[in-house]
Amino acid sequence: MITDKQKQLAQWAMEYALKNGCRAARLSLYNNSNTSFEIRDMKMDKLQQASENGLSIQLFVDGRFGTVSTNRFVKEELERFIRNGIESTRYLAEDKARRLPDESFYYKGGGPDLQLYDEMFPSLPPDDKVALAMRVCDEIMDRDKRVVSAGSSYSDGESFGYLIASNGFEGEACSSCFSLSGEASIKGEGEARPGAYWYESSLYFDTLEKDGIGRKALERALQKLGQQKTTSAKMPVVVDVMNASRLLSPVINALYGSSIQQKDSFLMNKKGQKIFSDKMTLIDEPHLMKSSGARYFDNEGVATKKINVFDAGILKSYYIDTCNANKLNVPQTISSPSILTMPPGSKNLNELIHSVDKGILITGFNGGNCNSTTGDFSYGIEGFLIENGKTTQPVSEMNITGNMIELWQNLIETGNDARLSSNWRIPSLLFDRVDLSGM
Repeated sequence: MITDKQKQLAQWAMEYALKNGCRAARLSLYNNSNTSFEIRDMKMDKLQQASENGLSIQLFVDGRFGTVSTNRFVKEELERFIRNGIESTRYLAEDKARRLPDESFYYKGGGPDLQLYDEMFPSLPPDDKVALAMRVCDEIMDRDKRVVSAGSSYSDGESFGYLIASNGFEGEACSSCFSLSGEASIKGEGEARPGAYWYESSLYFDTLEKDGIGRKALERALQKLGQQKTTSAKMPVVVDVMNASRLLSPVINALYGSSIQQKDSFLMNKKGQKIFSDKMTLIDEPHLMKSSGARYFDNEGVATKKINVFDAGILKSYYIDTCNANKLNVPQTISSPSILTMPPGSKNLNELIHSVDKGILITGFNGGNCNSTTGDFSYGIEGFLIENGKTTQPVSEMNITGNMIELWQNLIETGNDARLSSNWRIPSLLFDRVDLSGM
């Protein structure tokens, strides 16, 4: 955790920077730790433990901007460190867009505890953590004669942060996280080794799903036996909940102020326009208690609030930080998403599949990319052929291609199965008329 002594040191460091040539400053303290165990075939394969403490100062000097970081918390050393940082910043090019946010944008405090930290974290026995990972691996090992390799992992972490700015912001945040995963590799036809994984995560150890992870990974791997190509066509595509965010990611990247300022966004100059399907409603809800991604302020101290990013296909908001707002001469919002949610539909994954006469269920992506300027994409996929509302032949070595705007215009249904442990709560999705071709 961040101690009172460390906070006092941070406040002193900021004042020292102001007295030695900074027009303004922002300082962050962080204290993080994490542990992970990896099991391979019921044997410990890797153990990692790490902790870090650091202090980062953003310096605004004579219209120029620089950032310096250190893990040394000794005043005498910090004095030299800060003075050198200020002098170095003076060599940088002038950038008048680099300013602290207006203080009216800051989070002023007073919100209830978001309950993001598990107080049990420091007292959890390491043996219990290893036992959980072993249990996941055991759910795969020797369950089927075709199993070639079984892997599992347990990881946890805690994070504490303290942020201050010279024009009046002060804020703290802390969180914990726990995750378990399993991965199965099986013998297929010839040299084929189909594999699959499953994972669960939670902010709290007690609510972490601990059973069935290995079994789900093995089940998903076995379903891939007999994968082959299918005919090229334009057809409906269902994307399962484990992979739906892959298709949303280019859309979110195109909303960042940095992308828009660099003219590297296929959503540039489209605010207020209907771009996507009526089914595309996306909401940023930053204040959901006990939820990964919840926060009261962003990395600049700017207060978060509920934002309608897309409303029935209409683009309502970008993610614009202070610097890019100044460069673009537009109002700032916040720098990045917190918790992204889609209103749930009425069907689960099986019901979405049942609504398709002939199409593809995507259960994994194998490489590919999206052109951030045009929105054109090509992704390798694997999954299943859907015929008469049922999954039949496993498929692989196929591509989906197209344009992100056209793809999301063809979103025809959202599922009701979003994973609430994620900060991107995106359910299974059903798109119409997606181009599918063999590799």
